[in-house]
Amino acid sequence: MKLVKIFIIIFSVGFSINDAKAQRFVLVDVNKVLDNIDDYKKAQDELDRVAATWKQEIAVEYDKIKALYNKYQAEQVLLTEEQRKGKEEEIMNREKEARKMQKDKFGEEGELFKKRQDLVRPVQDKVYAAIQEYATSKGLEVIFDTSGSAGVIYYSKELDKTDDIIKKFKPTGK
Repeated sequence: MKLVKIFIIIFSVGFSINDAKAQRFVLVDVNKVLDNIDDYKKAQDELDRVAATWKQEIAVEYDKIKALYNKYQAEQVLLTEEQRKGKEEEIMNREKEARKMQKDKFGEEGELFKKRQDLVRPVQDKVYAAIQEYATSKGLEVIFDTSGSAGVIYYSKELDKTDDIIKKFKPTGK
């Protein structure tokens, strides 16, 4: 009977320790936070407006290329070999320019990416600073982003055991 009581006490203490630790980890939906910030909404609206304008410009270019190609198709039988090659080259060059324009605007390092960095990054930095301030003031160890974009967005440096693991791979002083 004594053994059962000891087991129950240890078991209860174990759960209360786990409960205390569980309170040091919280979840935050960063996208929901951002969606509730006016500066972020304005930045997103500006990005959407700019992207729509650029998409329209690119669509106009492709329409011009299509018209040029249709005209070429209609006149093809009347053109000399040299004229046909010239028209084909012109069409291919225009297509290449349109693809370059599309890449310059929407590519990985394109203007939209840079504009997003300029407009959205400052707001995101403020949110992450607020999260870090909240975490330190509440004594939190880890904050997870539930929106799926970043995973862990804050952790106490005391939890980082990377150096301890690295030491396991270092030769000992023999």
